[in-house]
Amino acid sequence: MAFHIVLVEPEIPQNTGNIARTCAATGSELHLVGKLGFSLEDRYLKRAGLDYWPLTQVHRWESLEELVASCRPQQLYYASTKSPQTYADVQYRDGDFLVFGKETRGLPEALLCQHLEDCIRIPMVEAARSLNLSNSVAIVVYEAMRQNHFSGLSNLGKFAR
Repeated sequence: MAFHIVLVEPEIPQNTGNIARTCAATGSELHLVGKLGFSLEDRYLKRAGLDYWPLTQVHRWESLEELVASCRPQQLYYASTKSPQTYADVQYRDGDFLVFGKETRGLPEALLCQHLEDCIRIPMVEAARSLNLSNSVAIVVYEAMRQNHFSGLSNLGKFAR
C-alpha cells in the first residue's frame, strides 16, 4: 500500500522534516512541488526528519502540472479548510495522491475550484483557521491507511520484559 504526499510550496523546514518522517513510517512517497521556503540541505529539515531520510522516497517537481504529467495519478485529493467534504468522507485507494498547500495560504483557490469534488477538509471549531501542516498530513494519511486495513504496516507491538 503506497500513498503519495504532495506538498505544494512548503515554507517551514521542520514541517517538511516531520512529514518526511511520517512518509517513512507509512511507506508513503513525498513529492515537493514548486518553490520551497528552505533549502533541502537545511539543518532544521534534516533534524526534524531524524534518521528517517534514507527510508523516504522524495521527488522534486517544478509544478503540480509536471507531477501530474509524469506520474499520471488515478486520484488526487486536495486538502483545504474550505471544502464541505471531510477527509473521512472519501474512500482512499492504493496510489492516491494527497495534496497539501503552503502553511500560510494553502492551495490556490483556482486549483481547488477546478477539483471541487476532490477537495477534503479536516473538521475543527470555527474559531480555528487551520491545523499545522505536518499534523494535517498525518491525520489524512493515517485515515487512508486505516481504510485500507493498514496494509503494509506492522500491527505487532512488543513490550520489553
